[in-house]
Amino acid sequence: MHVARAGSRQAPPLLLIHGSGASGAFWNPVVPALAEHHHVIWVDLPGCGKSPEPSSYAVPDQAGRVADLLDGLGAGPVGVVGHSSGGYVATALAEGRPDLVASMALISSGPSLDALLPEPLLLKVLLAPPLGPLLWSIRSDSMIRRGISATCERAVEIPDEMVAGLQGITYRGVRAVLRENGAYLEERSLPDRLAALKLRLLVLFGAADPRWDPASARRYEAVPNARVEMLPGVGHVPMLEAPEKTGDLLLAFTAASRRGAP
Repeated sequence: MHVARAGSRQAPPLLLIHGSGASGAFWNPVVPALAEHHHVIWVDLPGCGKSPEPSSYAVPDQAGRVADLLDGLGAGPVGVVGHSSGGYVATALAEGRPDLVASMALISSGPSLDALLPEPLLLKVLLAPPLGPLLWSIRSDSMIRRGISATCERAVEIPDEMVAGLQGITYRGVRAVLRENGAYLEERSLPDRLAALKLRLLVLFGAADPRWDPASARRYEAVPNARVEMLPGVGHVPMLEAPEKTGDLLLAFTAASRRGAP
C-alpha cells in the first residue's frame, strides 16, 4: 500500500483515509496545516492511486491492510480521519483493532444507504453499464475534473496530482468498492457501529453535499461523545472546497481529544 508522511515523527500521529474512486492526493490541500501539529500519514487504499489492486475490496479487509501498515510503521494509537467511504474503512479499523485508534473524524461519510442521493448525471453514466466500462477506459483528464467538480458545491481548482491519482483506478475496482461499501452499511449503519465503539467523534458535513442527504448527518448526534459540524455552501469534498476551515476544525478536535476536553 502506498503511504506518504509529513510532519515531525515525534508529533501525535494522524491517519487520513480517502474515499471511493479517489486517492491520498485528495488530502493535499489540508496536509500542510495538519503537519504543523501532527505526524500525518495518508495512504492510497488498495486499487487506488499508486497502490495495486487487492484480492478483496471488502471494507474489513481494507481496514486490515491499513492495520498492517500502521503496525509496520510502529504507529498507534492514531487519530483517524476518513472522507466519504474512507470513514467506513476507519470505522472497520476501530472495530477490528481498537488498540490502533485513539479518536475519529468523519468527513462526508453517509450514515446509511437510505441517505444516499441520486448520483450526478456524469457519475451515473461513468459508473453504470452499458456505457460505463467503455467511457471509464477512455476518460480524459478533463472528464475526471468534471466528475470531481460534480460532487462540489463551490468552484474549485483541481490539482494535477489529484487527477493522476484517479487515472489508475479500474472500472472493476470502483464497482467492487461501491458494492462492498453498500454491503458494509446494509449489515449495520455507521452510527450504530460507532455507538458501540465509544470513541471521540467529529463529523463534518457539507450543507450542500450532493452525494448524501446533509440532514442525515444529524443521525450521528445519537453517538455518545460525537460532535457534528455543518459547513455552509460546501459540497462533498470539504478538504478541497474549504481546506482552511476543514483543517481548523480537525486541529481543534485532535487538540481537545489529547487534552481529554469535552
